[in-house]
Amino acid sequence: MKNIGFIGLGIMGKPMAENLIKAGYTLHVYARKPKVTESLVAAGAKAYSSPLELAPHADIIITMVQATHDVEEVILGKQGLIQTAKPGTIIIDMSTISAKVTQQIAKKLAAKKIDMLDAPVSGGEQGAIDGTLTIMVGGEKNVLSKALPVLKTLGKKITHIGDIGTGQVAKACNQIIVAETIVAVSEALRLAKASGADPAKVREALLGGYANSRILEVHGQRMLEDDYKPGFKANLHRKDMHLALEQAHVVTLELPAAHYAMQCIDRLVMKGHGELDSSAIHSIIEE
Repeated sequence: MKNIGFIGLGIMGKPMAENLIKAGYTLHVYARKPKVTESLVAAGAKAYSSPLELAPHADIIITMVQATHDVEEVILGKQGLIQTAKPGTIIIDMSTISAKVTQQIAKKLAAKKIDMLDAPVSGGEQGAIDGTLTIMVGGEKNVLSKALPVLKTLGKKITHIGDIGTGQVAKACNQIIVAETIVAVSEALRLAKASGADPAKVREALLGGYANSRILEVHGQRMLEDDYKPGFKANLHRKDMHLALEQAHVVTLELPAAHYAMQCIDRLVMKGHGELDSSAIHSIIEE
């Protein structure tokens, strides 16, 4: 399977597509803004005017778009992949969307003998650039085995979670942990400062113990420097947390700490800071 389709060439998608070209795959791309595809075309990719036009040329098609309705449009819409994809094509959605809708899309694709995996990622822009993403996969094992060489080009840790939709559940869990840990780190640094202890020294000490985490390491430093240049924008984290809490509602589960983190992100976005990194939650905690 050397012909790969790629739809969604944003901050994550574009470097992922570049890595596929570097690995020797023939890449077929679509973007709403054709200018985005120019550098990929210069590197050997073929660009198309719609998902419908792209679909018959690819054996595996990756979608990496922003929201649930975007995935539905790209796959099921009038110009969607479902209209012209060959039977046996594998569609891998690497976006972060609703687990329930993922299952509904997969059912409609299956009626056309098109396979689907949901494979959301963690690792941010740098992980996409380095090809070291963590990939959480839902779907049939035999389908994953066919797609595995492609996923290994994009990620370092690939875990088969279970049936279709469970990749999205794993990603929701990831986003809950990240959001709640950002809040925890922020509150700890605030307590240190209010108590007359140097927050930088407290962070340094905690990095050597059980409280150590990537959040403390990376976002803790952002908080100390008051530098919230986006790695993962608050707007997107807010969207992901809404998905997580929607899933909790589906299974009738209360997640009070997640709700509190969600309130902090909501307030940050409502104050007009949705384009900042989500670690800017610290500015809300400080208030």
